[in-house]
Amino acid sequence: MFDKTDRRDGAPEAAPAEAAYIPPEAIKAIPVRHPGRWVSGAIVIGLLAAVVYAFAQGDIKWGTVGDMAFDRQVVESAGKTLWISVLAMALGVVLGVLLAVMRLSKNPVTSSVAWLYIWFFRGTPVYVQLLLWFNLALIFEYLNIPGIYKDEMTDVMTPFMCALLGLALNEAAYMAEICRAGIVSVDQGQTEASQALGMTQSKTMRRVVLPQALRVIIPPTGNEFINLLKTSSLVYVVTYGELMRTTSQIGSTSYAVMEMLFVASLWYIVMTSVFSVGQYYLERRYARGSQRDLPPTPWQRVKVNLFSGSGRRTTPAGGTR
Repeated sequence: MFDKTDRRDGAPEAAPAEAAYIPPEAIKAIPVRHPGRWVSGAIVIGLLAAVVYAFAQGDIKWGTVGDMAFDRQVVESAGKTLWISVLAMALGVVLGVLLAVMRLSKNPVTSSVAWLYIWFFRGTPVYVQLLLWFNLALIFEYLNIPGIYKDEMTDVMTPFMCALLGLALNEAAYMAEICRAGIVSVDQGQTEASQALGMTQSKTMRRVVLPQALRVIIPPTGNEFINLLKTSSLVYVVTYGELMRTTSQIGSTSYAVMEMLFVASLWYIVMTSVFSVGQYYLERRYARGSQRDLPPTPWQRVKVNLFSGSGRRTTPAGGTR
């Protein structure tokens, strides 16, 4: 080892001083401007304001809408609409599960019968099916079950029964396809593993396949119920006193046709909104097995926005820390 010296005076060469640490400058992110969003938003707001102004200036007695919204006949008919929809959906779900299992059966007879049922009820309008049940007495004068029951068909096929059968049997065809899609979505290895443990085919379906298929079945089932709730207005044709029939009768006798149509629309919106909220939380519950972190609920998002400026951090579960 030898010291480096300056060639002119022989003095040792000074070691270079260490450079002072300079932290990097903070990145100044400039958000991209989207003027098109503001323009499109302004156009939409303008169109919405124009529609509201047009209805406000129209010959509509809004006071009548408010007075008749909670009329006794209207409230009772809304209850009948909800009742027939819940019963039809319950019956449709039960028949749909049965038809889906039959559709997937290896028995060619049961599979063909299920396919034929689905083909017929999906291929004909609900309006036509309601009329067929309502006029069934033109074909069969009596309903005769030997040794069990016998009565005139006109007494059996009441407006309520026609509405229930027309809606439920049609809904069963769609629920069968929804359930079949959910069952098929379950991995085949689940069935093979349960059979290897000695479980029967029916027990495998009840304990293994169907619980996992619910994650696929629940979302479209909620949509089907909301659609059924609105489709129930078609039972007007079989003289069942549901919401649409009652509001139409009141409107025709009081000459407040448009006002009563708005009343019916408000009730349908309220009922579908309530069930939409229930559907959201039901889907969230069944998504726990497939998602590690569930998305925040609307109420949790509101709490995040409220506490974001107060220095407290809101956890996904809704708490603060």
